[in-house]
Amino acid sequence: MNRIQNKLQEDKKLLSIYFTAGYPNLDDTINIIQELEKNGVDMIEIGLPFSDPLADGPTIQASSTKALKNGMTSEVLFNQLKDIRKTVNIPLIIMGYFNPILQYGVEAFCKKCQEVGIDGLIIPDLPVDVYHDDYKSTFETYGLINVFLITPQTSDERIQFIDSVSNGFIYMVSSASVTGSQSGFGDENTRYFKRIANMNLQNPQIIGFGISDSKTFTQATEYAQGAIIGSAFIKFLSDHPIDKISKFVTSIR
Repeated sequence: MNRIQNKLQEDKKLLSIYFTAGYPNLDDTINIIQELEKNGVDMIEIGLPFSDPLADGPTIQASSTKALKNGMTSEVLFNQLKDIRKTVNIPLIIMGYFNPILQYGVEAFCKKCQEVGIDGLIIPDLPVDVYHDDYKSTFETYGLINVFLITPQTSDERIQFIDSVSNGFIYMVSSASVTGSQSGFGDENTRYFKRIANMNLQNPQIIGFGISDSKTFTQATEYAQGAIIGSAFIKFLSDHPIDKISKFVTSIR
């Protein structure tokens, strides 16, 4: 069983942290991953920087720009991760846009993910229909879970289809805004969280976008199995050394 599937079977609210590979410095990737696991984070999303990140707010965009300037590429990331499974056991997911994966070669990228111990991918701009028709068998060949995003605007019919194609968790975007642009959840968010929870989908949901502290983590995980924090952690990394990551994680739970 994939590490993501194993983790989802644990009886706890999961904390997933996103960071941009190659930020703040090119060689920080491994240290950040190890510190996050050491401090009790359940899953890690490793952002593969891209020059035109549609869903990302200014904080993550700025980290992507810096990481690209630092020299981060798919090849550099895979080289950095080649021994990661000697020290890290929690699920690792690469989050990135489809263009760099297509340029690398989809099968070659999936094969490399399997070699270094990546468990899944989140590709916001790869439509579920295209994945289902063209790439699902390739992902499955290399033991990779593909995680799809839903938003408050996603129709029930579409959500059911995404659920039928998924075999890990569904990334539930908390609102229609970009990452890092919210502070707290209102009634509209709560209604959406309840609506999805009441659909009784076969895959658990993990909520992302707008989670930045213990209050929003608790609000999100009341209705879902976990929550993802990205922009708030990137901001923390901008102002603190990596060995202070414990301070960030303990502020969340």
